Amino acid sequence: MQGPLIDTLVRQGVSRRTFLKYCATLASMMALPPTAGRAMAEALAAARRPSVIWLPFQECTGCTESMTRSHSPTLEGMIFDMVSLDYHETLMAAAGHQAEDALHAAMKDNAGKYLLIVDGSVPLGIDGAYSCIAGRTNVDLLKEAAAGAAAIVAMGSCAAFGGIPKAKPNPTGAVAISDIVKDKPIVNVPGCPPIPVVMTGVLAHYLTFGRLPDLDDKLRPTAFYGETIHDRCYRRPFYDQGKFARTFDDEGARRGWCLFELGCKGPVTHNACATTKWNGGTSWPVESGHGCLGCSEPDFWDAGGFYKALSMPADPLKMGTAAAAVGAVAGVAVSVANRAKKHRAQASHETTTLADLEK
Repeated sequence: MQGPLIDTLVRQGVSRRTFLKYCATLASMMALPPTAGRAMAEALAAARRPSVIWLPFQECTGCTESMTRSHSPTLEGMIFDMVSLDYHETLMAAAGHQAEDALHAAMKDNAGKYLLIVDGSVPLGIDGAYSCIAGRTNVDLLKEAAAGAAAIVAMGSCAAFGGIPKAKPNPTGAVAISDIVKDKPIVNVPGCPPIPVVMTGVLAHYLTFGRLPDLDDKLRPTAFYGETIHDRCYRRPFYDQGKFARTFDDEGARRGWCLFELGCKGPVTHNACATTKWNGGTSWPVESGHGCLGCSEPDFWDAGGFYKALSMPADPLKMGTAAAAVGAVAGVAVSVANRAKKHRAQASHETTTLADLEK
């Protein structure tokens, strides 16, 4: 394998074997076939560093903070070796007019080819004046940057779904990126913030295959958001056994029982927290003793109390069983009613026939 990236890695002491192992691990994490690891390694090794423009709008910088904690690859490894991060207010050394000049130069020199990453929602209230950069509204900057982008990554729940800024009463009129941009490929990477390796994994997929990964109906990568937290939670067996913690310090909590009755939103939240975990795979919220808040779902802030248990059955199998039972009862009732109707019709017919014979 030859190319700009592999040459840089060799100079830094990264062996070919280590690089192949990383690509194989990444392919496995994204549920790709074994041969994809080799293809990913060859594509990444030969790839020229594509231009990436990162625009921050109504956000808290949490997504960037999360990205800095990526361990596979590291943030510095990605922005120095894999991509050319041409604009990112928080991470770039330039400021003021120099920063804005870098942004416009990147858009001009890489028109139609750069990857646009956006974190934060876009405020539409007061003609967008709630959030401006260099005297321009977020919505104007988004439309300009999106026009020349090859694809867009809505990083974090604010960009993907509106997030906390959109929560009631939504004073700024915040909306998601997909509410404004309709003519470009968009991938949503929700989470408040998203998992670091999910963020870098999506970028690596795009660099490898030149396209966005397979998405669900909410434009989320199915490799990371295809299952619920509940599907993969290590506390799931306790849920199946009916063993629940009632408070955060009772015996059930100390034994690691299910947190469903303490408001865990894992059954209705699609994310990879239970498998990829956080902080280099060290832990994740449920393992730390706190229920899932559902932060990768739309309108999670307005969905109800974080510590109020879900009112519906958590287990899709149980919900299916319950629905089947209801359907069976209804079917029996309809069948009985139809039989009774048929018997009444037959009796009426027989009565009429006898009366006619008597005449």
